[in-house]
Amino acid sequence: MRNRVYLDWNATTPLRAEARAAMLAAWDLIGNPSSVHAEGREARRLVEEARAALASAVGALPRNVVFTSSGTEANALALSPGLRGRSGGRVERLLVSSVEHASMLAGGRFPADRIGQIRVTPSGVVDLDHLKALLDVGPPALVSIMAANNETGALQPVAEAATMVHEAAGLLHVDAIQALGKIPFDIKTIGADLATFSAHKIGGPKGVGALVMAEGFAGLEPLLRGGGQELGRRAGTENVAGIAGFGAAVRAAVQTLSEDAERMATLRSYLEKGLKTVAGAMIFSDDVQRLPNTVLFTAPGLKAETAVIGFDLEGIAVSSGSACSSGKVQPSHVLSAMGFGPAIAQGAVRLSLGWSTRAEDINLVLEAWRKLGNTLLRKERRNTA
Repeated sequence: MRNRVYLDWNATTPLRAEARAAMLAAWDLIGNPSSVHAEGREARRLVEEARAALASAVGALPRNVVFTSSGTEANALALSPGLRGRSGGRVERLLVSSVEHASMLAGGRFPADRIGQIRVTPSGVVDLDHLKALLDVGPPALVSIMAANNETGALQPVAEAATMVHEAAGLLHVDAIQALGKIPFDIKTIGADLATFSAHKIGGPKGVGALVMAEGFAGLEPLLRGGGQELGRRAGTENVAGIAGFGAAVRAAVQTLSEDAERMATLRSYLEKGLKTVAGAMIFSDDVQRLPNTVLFTAPGLKAETAVIGFDLEGIAVSSGSACSSGKVQPSHVLSAMGFGPAIAQGAVRLSLGWSTRAEDINLVLEAWRKLGNTLLRKERRNTA
């Protein structure tokens, strides 16, 4: 029996060897990182080394990194009406792009009547003219735009948005969970005030995330209150082993970022060329800059659930988009926001590559797609006969 091919890296990644080793070492420690004795200080050292690693990777100061239980919690922590804009006043509303992750669209602690959505183009990129129009009407806003879309891979104009948002006395939050380890990301260069990350998207463990703040940022309201952990910004004893794994994964991902990205982009081009030769397949957002590892495609008559099961039976793990819907296969809100109707949106399949994806894996995927695509074509001929 051949090994399975895993092409769902945007959902989660395998645990890197470096992260596994760091976690095993951390699990052998006794101390609570808030304790002042030697055992506690050793645990604290691991947490602070990981904090420094993430800060260095994204252009921030270590003291501005807050560890959380997930990217979703980090996003929720960021969405606070108590935040202060660059003019010193509190942000009173939230503007999110219509293709954001579900944890952002939920709005965090903002009341529903204080949340607005920013349109995107048919290519899945934020419409900056619409953002400008929204900023021109109403009080200062917290604006949230992801660095890269988790379904299409489309890169978003976050640096341009930052300039517009700051001119309107607002703040910019960037969900950079899919960007870290795949493309360069620097919070200062981009001009973001807040950015969020998740360990398991870069080869770290599940259950660890982080919120990173720009220097001079103020007004963060904790979601969890209690002890003084994370400088009072997130109560609860730190997950030392998970955080150590996060730090190790960050160091490994940054070290090989350029070569991994180049190799994945080459494999992606080969994959897309092969997909397009069967059943009239089309690639979403292929006319804009994308993550080097992400392909979202469909074909006439394709049903995502059928395709996902079909690939799975061929030993290939793919998805129908975001993996945050409890295993449900449903039309993509991202494609709906891009203007595609249910007939197309319900047939979208996402293939996402990683650092260990090989050319042989792509060949197996294309072989499986030819089988599925030819079945579609035969069905279409019968329907039109």
